[in-house]
Amino acid sequence: MVAEITGVTGLRHRDDWPRLSSSVPNPAGQEEQIAAIVRQMTVREKVGQILMPELADLRPEDVRDYAIGSALNGAGIWPGGERHARVQRWVQTVDTFWCAAEEAYAGRPFRVPFAWATDAVHGHNNVFGATIFPHNIGLGAARDPGLLRRIGEATAREIAATGMDWTFAPTVTVPRDRRWGRYYEGYAEDPEVVHDYARAVVEGLQGTGGSFLGPERVICSLKHWVGDGATVDGGDRGVARCSEDLLRNLHAVGFYSGIEAGAQCVMASFTSWDDPANYDPAPQAGDPYNGKVHGSRYLITDVLKNALGFDGVVLSDWDAHAEVAGCTPTDAGNAINAGLDVLMVAGRATWQGVFHRTIEQIESGFIAMERLDDAVTRVLRLKARAGLWDRPRPAERRYPPGVLGSAQHRALSREAVRKSLVLLKNDDAVLPLRRSARILVAGSGADDIQKQTGGWTLTWQGDDVTAADLPGCSTVADAVRAVVGAANCLVDPHLEVAGSRDVDAAIVVIGEDSYAEMRGTIKPWRPLDYRRLKASYAADLEVLERLRADGVPVVTVMFTGRPLYCTDVINLSAAFVAAWLPGPEGHGITDLLFAPAAGQPRHDFQGRLGFSWPGRRSASAMNSTPAHLANYRVPAEEQASEGDDRPLFGYGYGLTLAGATRVGPLPVDEDVPPPPAAPVPHELVTVGTAADPRLKLRVGGHNTWSRQDIATGEPTDILVLRAFRFDLFGSSDALSLQFKGFPTFVYAQWPGGPRDLRGYAERGGGLRLRLRQLDRPTRPVLLCCHDDYPAQPGVDLVPLLSSTPLGQWTTITVSGARLLALGTDLRHVDVPFMLYTEGTAHLEISRVSWVDGRTGEEGG
Repeated sequence: MVAEITGVTGLRHRDDWPRLSSSVPNPAGQEEQIAAIVRQMTVREKVGQILMPELADLRPEDVRDYAIGSALNGAGIWPGGERHARVQRWVQTVDTFWCAAEEAYAGRPFRVPFAWATDAVHGHNNVFGATIFPHNIGLGAARDPGLLRRIGEATAREIAATGMDWTFAPTVTVPRDRRWGRYYEGYAEDPEVVHDYARAVVEGLQGTGGSFLGPERVICSLKHWVGDGATVDGGDRGVARCSEDLLRNLHAVGFYSGIEAGAQCVMASFTSWDDPANYDPAPQAGDPYNGKVHGSRYLITDVLKNALGFDGVVLSDWDAHAEVAGCTPTDAGNAINAGLDVLMVAGRATWQGVFHRTIEQIESGFIAMERLDDAVTRVLRLKARAGLWDRPRPAERRYPPGVLGSAQHRALSREAVRKSLVLLKNDDAVLPLRRSARILVAGSGADDIQKQTGGWTLTWQGDDVTAADLPGCSTVADAVRAVVGAANCLVDPHLEVAGSRDVDAAIVVIGEDSYAEMRGTIKPWRPLDYRRLKASYAADLEVLERLRADGVPVVTVMFTGRPLYCTDVINLSAAFVAAWLPGPEGHGITDLLFAPAAGQPRHDFQGRLGFSWPGRRSASAMNSTPAHLANYRVPAEEQASEGDDRPLFGYGYGLTLAGATRVGPLPVDEDVPPPPAAPVPHELVTVGTAADPRLKLRVGGHNTWSRQDIATGEPTDILVLRAFRFDLFGSSDALSLQFKGFPTFVYAQWPGGPRDLRGYAERGGGLRLRLRQLDRPTRPVLLCCHDDYPAQPGVDLVPLLSSTPLGQWTTITVSGARLLALGTDLRHVDVPFMLYTEGTAHLEISRVSWVDGRTGEEGG
């Protein structure tokens, strides 16, 4: 039933899950042809079709021998590890796997084509030379579905030009807590924008009518089904406790329009949904169901497939089946039974284990043949609709040269930057600036392409990208220099040289360091305060204060993946622009900051906030009320946008140059000082014979985002690390770590939340460990002790080990005072020890502990 309650948005409240009607027809005879192939397939061939391994752990002969139906390249994984692999290298790689899939069906009376997938989430962002567009949070501010359709078309052309068929986009989440590290992947806090954009992006990527999934179009994936923006405290892979009514009318709205537009794939969410409707699909199978959407027969089969009528593929997220109760990394039975059709599985041993275990479960009857046939039918239906049976091998597909990063696509990205910027303040009409002005460009983001582009840019976190990785990119400093000339542009991020002498105005560029999921999540105990998040961010305030004292007019441009409390920054600025994560087209920013040149078009700000801007440090989950939700009650996990939590700037706010009003000084939230440090307790050994038994030693990194415990009895050998415990002075008191050259973190973690370790610093203590090198590190090895690396810093051990001979044990102590000086938050630590590196190294460690500086005892 659908209630007749309509909001001003055009959305309507739904009392039940709606039956959707896809715009994609089924050609006559197609279903019969697919059924005929499925009947002839062996169980091994069928299981091969539902696996999607990752390039780093897949070989062409695997595709042949296991009849693998699809594969993907993860962020930061390139052919042969070649970061700057060109288009032809990508085409050759995909072509090799495509041919191997053809060999798998040699001698069979049928063939099943291969498909290649990628995470092209703001352009074809994993490929060198591709066009990078603003992240979704900025595009949502543009309020321009037509722009999104054109971006989808351009992205599809570039994906297709590299021989690929499939992208994991668009994200249609409705984020409701700013602490979430994926917040910027959402278009808006209100489903109105998400609903309109989902349709536009799907149509752009896949095409419509006669262009549907043609040669220049790709399969898209709506993600993540469902409720990933509703998690408590913004927890990544967290728990959503919203009602089914809100799940249906707020968090699922983008899926409705996307499915109606013809989306052929939906990716499931890592989220758990805590609700009685989310029943245990296998109560007889051992562990009680943990609410994970990947294991939810209710949400995947009962709702998405049966109620909504979605007949495409339901795809898992990266190794997400392993988080479902009753599953393991090599056992996906419960997730398959819940309704997953394709499993994205990374590590080589893992996907092979899933392959063999799934066959065993089919033979035993645990997975019904009807369930497997349904999954395979959906996969073949997707491939048929995409025309993959008729499409030439990747090496023979023909595209105009120069598609990747073409001038036309770059111009579109620059347009998107202009339309996404939101002007929050322009007192005294300081904007637009004169093109003849002498300009100081300062702040941590002045010449920082990482802050500007954000995560999912060539690499997963995007925090190691340089200008060499983004041909033709322009930072704000580059763009200003192009406008006023090198002689009139002083670039001095920290006012170390130029100061504020002899300038007409300053453009101060600030913002968050680049991050993606998991690493970008702000923990619940941390404030939503830009100044407090990192010591380097606080330095931006010092720059602004100096310029204010010198009387220099300041235009502040902020790069951010979420609205943050920064009223102090805004008050120090004559003009303030929320630039979000605009990407490498810095000229799109100066198009609005400066008056146009003679004869050039005049641009004005048109962006409007897609998210309410907080006026308090604690307003992390303050959102507007969607107009179509009658009798809406703010969930316990959110904050009403009224009273003390009234937004500083509300949803939809945005000034123009033509109609700007004076904002003036804004009320500042009172800063509450922290309580005194907790006393230093006894015995805190994280690795060694006296280690706290509650501490878990774990490893995470590329291909292992779900984290994995380091086993006691046998080696832990995965893509990123080989680790094993051994006896040095006691039983399993030492740890051998062979890092393999991928982003990897090894850490000890307390259950149940953080602890206050400031007392060690106050008593002159710190973190001590015994270590020896068997192979010298090729990259920095950071010693950290906090809950959320890299939001907080670490100390590089490589300089401290440079003079130590290989094989010799040495003791290193990093003082708590040094960690505090770097900006580490010792008040909230749930990881008292972590090593992080992106290079290769072979290290052994023992007796890792916190030391009380006054007594010399290892404390805890």
